[in-house]
Amino acid sequence: MLVPKKMKFRKWHKRRTKGDRVATQKTSVDFGAYGLKAMTESWVTSRQIEAARRAMTRYVKRGGKIWIRIFPDHPITSHGSEAPMGKGKGGVDYYMTPVRAGTVMFEMDGVDEDIAREALRLAAHKLPMKTKVVTRK
Repeated sequence: MLVPKKMKFRKWHKRRTKGDRVATQKTSVDFGAYGLKAMTESWVTSRQIEAARRAMTRYVKRGGKIWIRIFPDHPITSHGSEAPMGKGKGGVDYYMTPVRAGTVMFEMDGVDEDIAREALRLAAHKLPMKTKVVTRK
């Protein structure tokens, strides 16, 4: 799974989310021929990214090349279920990245279009947002 090697601060504040923000970066397919673009905003965990990557890699039988354009660098903390109030913030549980609508999350090249579309469709089932497959212009 993807986790940061080193961080300046171990725990972060939670971000305020609106749900209607649109991406301004990573909005086009830059490396491969096909990409998976987010249509809605959501938090994506490192486990979900790894599950999507494995689904794509298994379908193309390790052919072609896959680029992951997002990285989970935001730590999310949690307490135990019956922890009393107080006693601090809690340990880091997992890492995530907020993905805005319009972000290209995965790219693929070196395979036929129908194989790439099916692999990206399988990866989309592992992610918590609506997505669509886009091609390089």
